Amino acid sequence: MRKGRHHYHVYVVELDDAVWNNARFRRANPDYELGKPFVYVGMTGLDPDTRFDKHKAGIQANTFVRDHGLRLLPHLYEMYNPMPYRAACEMEVELGIALREKGYGVWQG
Repeated sequence: MRKGRHHYHVYVVELDDAVWNNARFRRANPDYELGKPFVYVGMTGLDPDTRFDKHKAGIQANTFVRDHGLRLLPHLYEMYNPMPYRAACEMEVELGIALREKGYGVWQG
């Protein structure tokens, strides 16, 4: 890989309310605050729009995004992108934690 070529992205997908019916999702979010968004936080080497389209098409898809993904929420992630691979891996975790602390229901890739 060429140095200085940062093409990794974190991204956030809004999930529909029906995701809360999934017991695994509920167990992962014991501190969810009623009325806050449900989201998926991921990391990709692709453009986030392309990655979202792949999720929805069932290509290397997270089940929650495939079945419940509504739209990308760029206001939650654009300021971080693009970045090197290692930074994107770390930011995916940090962003998920930050959103959980705000009461969001979060699933991470």
